Amino acid sequence: MEGSFTGGDEYQKHFVPRDYLATYYSVDGSHLPEVEMLKFYLECLHKTFSPGGLQGDTLIDIGSGPTVYQVLAACESFQDITLSDFTDRNREELEKWLKKDPGAYDWTPVVKFACELEGNSGRWQEKEEKLRAVVKRVLKCDAHLGNPLAPAVLPPADCVLTLLAMECACCSLDAYRAALCNLASLLKPGGRLVTMVTLRLSSYMVGKREFSCLSLEKEDVEQAVLDAGFDIEQLLYSLRSYSVTSAANTGVCFIVACKKVGP
Repeated sequence: MEGSFTGGDEYQKHFVPRDYLATYYSVDGSHLPEVEMLKFYLECLHKTFSPGGLQGDTLIDIGSGPTVYQVLAACESFQDITLSDFTDRNREELEKWLKKDPGAYDWTPVVKFACELEGNSGRWQEKEEKLRAVVKRVLKCDAHLGNPLAPAVLPPADCVLTLLAMECACCSLDAYRAALCNLASLLKPGGRLVTMVTLRLSSYMVGKREFSCLSLEKEDVEQAVLDAGFDIEQLLYSLRSYSVTSAANTGVCFIVACKKVGP
């Protein structure tokens, strides 16, 4: 996009959570490509965190935005989940849902689909309560810091999750690579990084406002993960696009990687 890369100040001032949710997470059929993309994310996460998959005690989600879909599968496998985001309004939106505020966003259709993937669509209310119980805190995060959760200090986690966030926070490939190293510092040796990255996308719309995105290739992401001290256990690439972007030939890359033990 023209001009400078969208920074943290712009997100604080101009990112409207409800505009973002209405565009990318509404399942009313008005944005069909977005619905299909969301289902793809949920399917990837279900396969990753389903019984026999990743499990542990602690999971940290970096760049949660105003969303909870990304931990619907993991809440069955982890007992202590941290959500985090840079912007105040996104964290406030998360707190509203966690506290059952009457004005909270309604995630019910998405929760029901996640339960369908698990083979029991009727337990969506139980799923919501389970998620609320295991989310222990909502923190501010900044992936550019050596400790992305500063000033909070958490014990090393079993899993760090970051979906569709780092490419929006990093203005260059060098910044992206540094951010992944910072995320690695949150993990135990042998802990897992689970990440989803949009590829070849330079901006995205939230309401009528355009926000920057670092245009990455699959090879960029793969090499950055390796260089941050991980062994890649799973890499899935899919050619997909949103209806609200003009970019062609975009895609997504889903990676599960293990933090190396030792130097």
